[in-house]
Amino acid sequence: MRDPAITSHIMSAVRNRDTKPEVILRRALWGSGMRYRLRSQLIGKPDIIFPGAKVAVFVDGDFWHGNAWRVRHMASFEEQFERWNNPNFWRNKILANMKRDETVNEVLRSSGWMVYRVFESRLTEDVDRVVDEIRMLVEEGRRHR
Repeated sequence: MRDPAITSHIMSAVRNRDTKPEVILRRALWGSGMRYRLRSQLIGKPDIIFPGAKVAVFVDGDFWHGNAWRVRHMASFEEQFERWNNPNFWRNKILANMKRDETVNEVLRSSGWMVYRVFESRLTEDVDRVVDEIRMLVEEGRRHR
């Protein structure tokens, strides 16, 4: 079992903004001519927003937002914790993140925002398609404003 101080040090190095997947998406959006904002006071602190169209974009890490088991080709969410130290802690932490994501989505949608969430693994697979999907949402949002 790893020393908790080592785990704490490792976790303190995990970035919560300007991550590699976020930067990849931002560059692709900018390169396609889409202009956005990065800072907002919205609940959940979206990674990218299009204020005029009221579109909030979140780039979610596979591990932290409950998609790692799919990326690792496991049979279920639970399977990924079978050989972990303190599996209940990690399971509960990730489930709480997923629940918070749902709550943020609901609050933003009830305030008239469209929410787009993308897992980091999807960006590495097909960033161009993600950009196209975001463009469609932004265009729809602008039409309705």
